[in-house]
Amino acid sequence: MAEKDDSKHNPDNMRTELRDGYSDGFVPLNALDLSKINNFSDMAKAMSFTSLTARRIGEATDTIYKMTTNKDCFTILTLSGIMTVAKMGLVLCDMIESGMVDAVVSTGALMTHGFVEGSGMEHFKYEFGMMDDMKLYQGGYNRVYDTLELESNLDNAELIINEMLQDLDATKPTCSREILENLGKHLIKNTKGRGVVKTAFHHKVPIYIPAFTDSEMGLDFSIYNKKRLMKGKQPIPFDPFLDLDHFTDLVKDKKEIGIITIGGGVPRNWAQQIGPYVDVMNKRLKKNMNTVRYKYGVRICPEPVHWGGLSGCTYSEGVSWGKFVPEREGGKQVEVLSEATAVLPLIIKAVLERLEKDKK
Repeated sequence: MAEKDDSKHNPDNMRTELRDGYSDGFVPLNALDLSKINNFSDMAKAMSFTSLTARRIGEATDTIYKMTTNKDCFTILTLSGIMTVAKMGLVLCDMIESGMVDAVVSTGALMTHGFVEGSGMEHFKYEFGMMDDMKLYQGGYNRVYDTLELESNLDNAELIINEMLQDLDATKPTCSREILENLGKHLIKNTKGRGVVKTAFHHKVPIYIPAFTDSEMGLDFSIYNKKRLMKGKQPIPFDPFLDLDHFTDLVKDKKEIGIITIGGGVPRNWAQQIGPYVDVMNKRLKKNMNTVRYKYGVRICPEPVHWGGLSGCTYSEGVSWGKFVPEREGGKQVEVLSEATAVLPLIIKAVLERLEKDKK
């Protein structure tokens, strides 16, 4: 006699009970009630109990606040995109001045535009259709989507950079960190107001530009060296490994480290590779250095993971490379899939309000 088949009556995928959510540790959501919102901090906290990008903004605010108030956490800010030419430079200054950021890794273009802004020069709004790109080129305008960087700004910046380079010891190799420090020093002495390069120098926050040659600032350095050669002088040596080893020495013995990533690209990967760098030194050079992993991470970037590029890859992917502490071991990483100018000011203002409240 054939055995009775009960699978049709009690399949494994059938609901066997109706649980209440609370008993399994799930947190209930709350409707966003604008009548109870009085400031940016309230908004971010309320958003953390909603869904989608709103929840990620709220969680990013909580995580950056936690990093900032954790005295054992050393936080690196990585920057790509057009944050300074898009007039987010003072938001970056707020992050440095309030102690949210202990080191900066950036594209060279972003710092070039920030140096222009910090030197008192202006960027201009571009309305599509006002002037075609060939006429912009002929008129000395460089377009960055809907914003204009004047070619004359870059020429003026070169004069300042050349003046600073004359003070460097040409017998010793330099690096991006040293160049940015000297530019910050120049701005402190010669300009008023705030700017990311100036503020970083004032607060002893180092700036690293891993792809230094991929920027107007890098081109200025190269041309300066060519002028030295034309005068029969030796060029100033540039050694990017000075940046890498300085950054490694700065980070490797910190109790905890966090990262705030705006965009992605080279700055993100360069800062994240500290873990694998220490790992391979321990393995191949027989070192005995402490394992280095980012415990906290906040990524603000619209690029999705399925394009396969580093800018869009998840922090959990970074766990497989030895770059991040997994969440099951206490790590906390939040990813906001949004263009940064739309959400970063909200997040940082909310964190600033909480820090100000802590002082009272």
